[in-house]
Amino acid sequence: MFSYIWHTFFFDPVYNGLIFFIGIIPGGDVGLAIIATIVMVKVILLPLSVKAAKTQRIMREIEPKLREIKETHKDNREAQALAMMTVYREAGMNPFASLFLILLQIPIVIALYFAVYSGGGVKLPDINVALLYDFISNPSFVNMNFLGWIDITGKSVFLAFLAGLTQYYQVKVSLPELPPRDPNKAPDMKDEFIRNMHMQMRYVMPVIIFFVSYIISAAIALYFFVSNIVAILQELYIKRHR
Repeated sequence: MFSYIWHTFFFDPVYNGLIFFIGIIPGGDVGLAIIATIVMVKVILLPLSVKAAKTQRIMREIEPKLREIKETHKDNREAQALAMMTVYREAGMNPFASLFLILLQIPIVIALYFAVYSGGGVKLPDINVALLYDFISNPSFVNMNFLGWIDITGKSVFLAFLAGLTQYYQVKVSLPELPPRDPNKAPDMKDEFIRNMHMQMRYVMPVIIFFVSYIISAAIALYFFVSNIVAILQELYIKRHR
């Protein structure tokens, strides 16, 4: 069952999309094919991405109401949960939309990695024709050097740096600025936790993305870089048209 789901919904579509773009891109550049595949996946996931981004925006807007509910019903967890769900429903949002999108993208990243490095037992530049759909042609030439410069199967500190940098800006445009601490108010444990998470998302996550991108491969670095660019443009679009 797991193998069927993996191949039907993740690996085979990603692999065929990658091979399709290798076949139509001049020079068979695998790096450009990876970018095209990522954009294709992002377009398919666009409705979910927009919904998740709007959910994050609504969450920021209703945060004062949620805090008030938690304070009012701090001794009654059941009433607190019901009141919060009412606020979510009235705001027309699903609090789990962002989490679902993140979980959905994990197997896609893994599928892209295996599409480049194993291909179901056949590593690029060789093609596993047994996995190709009937309408996907076997490309005549496969170029593993991205733009004739970076070996897409190797490590690239340059692409890893771009992945970390764009991750920083993606978090910057998506997370709101926190208000300064009130010197007349005693530190609140929850507020401090939110501030710590905010700082980690803004400064620690880009560093993690940099090291992960460098350690695994240039292909994964390219994935994070392009995904972050798309996410930044999407967030800016939503802010302008909300």
